[in-house]
Amino acid sequence: MFEQLVRRGPDGKRVNWLAESYSVDRNNDKPIIDVHLRKGVKFHNGDPLTAEDFEFAFNRQRDPKVSRIAHLQAAVERFEIVNPYHFRLHFREGDATYDTDSLRLWALPKSYFLKVGEDGFVARPVGTGPWKFASRNIKTDIKFDLFDDYWNKEHRPTVRHLHIKIIPEDLTRVAALKTGAVDLIESVPVASVEELRKTVGIKTATLNTTNNLYIQLATHINGSPWQDVRVRRAAAHAIDMDAIIKSVLFGQGERYAQLSPDDFGYDPAQKPYVYDPKKSRQLLAEAGLARGFDTPCYNFTTQREPNLKEVGEAIFAYFGAVGIRCKPLQGVEYNAWLNLIRRWPEGSNQKMMDGAASSMYGHGGNDVSNAWAATLHTFDPARGYGSSSNTSLPELDRLIEEQKREMDPEKRIVMIRKIAEIKHDQVLAGITTYRPLITIAWRDNVRFVPWAMPSYWRGMQEIGFK
Repeated sequence: MFEQLVRRGPDGKRVNWLAESYSVDRNNDKPIIDVHLRKGVKFHNGDPLTAEDFEFAFNRQRDPKVSRIAHLQAAVERFEIVNPYHFRLHFREGDATYDTDSLRLWALPKSYFLKVGEDGFVARPVGTGPWKFASRNIKTDIKFDLFDDYWNKEHRPTVRHLHIKIIPEDLTRVAALKTGAVDLIESVPVASVEELRKTVGIKTATLNTTNNLYIQLATHINGSPWQDVRVRRAAAHAIDMDAIIKSVLFGQGERYAQLSPDDFGYDPAQKPYVYDPKKSRQLLAEAGLARGFDTPCYNFTTQREPNLKEVGEAIFAYFGAVGIRCKPLQGVEYNAWLNLIRRWPEGSNQKMMDGAASSMYGHGGNDVSNAWAATLHTFDPARGYGSSSNTSLPELDRLIEEQKREMDPEKRIVMIRKIAEIKHDQVLAGITTYRPLITIAWRDNVRFVPWAMPSYWRGMQEIGFK
């Protein structure tokens, strides 16, 4: 339903979308992003898309009272409308990630939103995308109708109605595809991938996600064993991630050290920690913990990625095998997990993560800067840093801030690789584990083209019957 100025196409490459063109111009140390909008784009209610709509979206996204991502607009000083189809973003300082992150604005219909209010917009949302909202039953289904006036005549659906059903039970979802009750399923359960690949009449696609999983550690709590780098390295060597990918994920996962192969700044020379339980015990003994230690462990149980709960259980079992004992091992659902991994201002009554927690932060195929600003920089809520960070290291803070301001890609790569080197050596911002793969399956009378962004290959930009 909703679209951005720039997006990634089926090949993963960036393509101008609602922006017909844009440029990043230098004004001393204050860059300007100059955007020319595509003319003829309409919202689902018939209103034309103009620069005022993006100004409205910008003002909402930068307001911390209504936006969880206000910090992502922190470097923008002002929004200038040149004419209805031309605007400029003036930056107080460089922010290279604004460009690499698809210009970070979603089209919102200003007139409609102000007319119906926030509650009215939630009830009847309006965007510019190929599908317009029809109806929704919470936790059951959502229906869309084709938007006849959709601007992109080349890349659009070829059916008139889209009915998305929520089927959380894995076997029920697979059975619905086999019987024809549904035409496509996403997040194919990992145990069913090979079966569906061999099933006559069904096509599949297995693709990299942009999600990067790791184990967050309470290095910010004084007296915690996790403050000792030897303990962190011991935990990193304790996990046989290759075995977990093979046996728990049925091969539906990829190892990564700090950056994925399609990340900006990827260094192929950097390798993940190897499984070495003997080394783990040796490191624990060197840290004065020859008998191991007890630590609270928190396992994310909402299956945002296939078999996520089971992966966490396996990782924490490997911890126990070398003497890092989870006491207790607690399961946490999505909302509780969000609150647990976040840092809160002093005086807050929110529970602080005090041990080890399964966690994630997407940056695969994109720019890692935002992920590191949130998970690796010292907690600094006033400046929008460290929202999920248990790390405080001045050298890293400086590098993270400098590379984000640097608009020269080659200089940024050098700084990003230096950050990755320190992060990897010191096991900071957690233990990197794997990047999930996602498999989508559909009946062979359906034409479906997976698009990289948004929706991480699940988007229904091009879908129809053959």
